[in-house]
Amino acid sequence: MYTIVNLYSDKKGEISKFLKDFYNKEIPLQNDLKWEKKYNNSIEIADIIGNFIDNNEKYKINMWISLDEGTFINVTDYNADDIIKYLYERFPY
Repeated sequence: MYTIVNLYSDKKGEISKFLKDFYNKEIPLQNDLKWEKKYNNSIEIADIIGNFIDNNEKYKINMWISLDEGTFINVTDYNADDIIKYLYERFPY
């Protein structure tokens, strides 16, 4: 089972700029308005969630995550800290 992170934007180039800043390198995208990555280790998404929230005023993007098959959660200023705490409680290793 994978943990999925989806980024969406209605402004071309926003996801690319965010990913370039996060990974410190260019990330080739097939679609300027959507990006998806599957993670084997669910804890790994804590970094991208934190970066997304810390910089959400710089980019016009939305983040959705899936910890369980078929269920997606919109990451916002209001729930990001709780999601990160939950990740470390649910996946302690």
